[in-house]
Amino acid sequence: MILRYFFSGDPSQMALGALIVMALVISLSFHEFGHAFTAKLFGDDTAQRMGRLTLNPIAHIDPMGLAMVVFAGIGWAKPVPTDPRNFTSRWADLWISAAGPGMNLLLAFLAINFYSLAYRMGWDFFITGGAGEFFYIFMTINLMLMLFNLIPLGPLDGHYILPYFLTRDAARVYLRFNAQYGHFALMGLLLLSFTGVDVFGFVFSVGRAIIPYLAIAHYIL
Repeated sequence: MILRYFFSGDPSQMALGALIVMALVISLSFHEFGHAFTAKLFGDDTAQRMGRLTLNPIAHIDPMGLAMVVFAGIGWAKPVPTDPRNFTSRWADLWISAAGPGMNLLLAFLAINFYSLAYRMGWDFFITGGAGEFFYIFMTINLMLMLFNLIPLGPLDGHYILPYFLTRDAARVYLRFNAQYGHFALMGLLLLSFTGVDVFGFVFSVGRAIIPYLAIAHYIL
């Protein structure tokens, strides 16, 4: 959990904790903005009317969710409200749900390639010290957020996306299961991870594995 960095007594560890929180706040804000912006594109201005079509973290960060990030290592932002009655396409829910993880993928892509560019150009300020550490943390957190939110359980974005790739009957069965048990299944996995069982190890290993494939600037410069 992040809290240990702040109570380590080591200034460098405390600074690392601050960088992690900063990266999370920015990443979560862009994630929720992605949902709101895409909902607007598909005819639903509910999020806009509620002040969520913004990159201002104050509009998106849930104080309790942020506190849970610090104390428990996992938390949440305020969900973006939508009204399906306003959607202009039957595919709207798919694209709105995918926009959050998609935004995290875009941020990771930009961070990785800016870091690669800085490395190639010899811009030491961006690749050493706190700045370099921030870029690594930022790209990693965004990839983790993207992959974690694609898990099709509970309230995560993946549970809105998966039905579009199933047959009608399979989607109906899945939605019924997730409505009844999805939240409990997700909470069970989270509780297992807190006991030391590496439940999400595969997700995190995938995130680390795809970093080199996103570093286009490394290969073309």
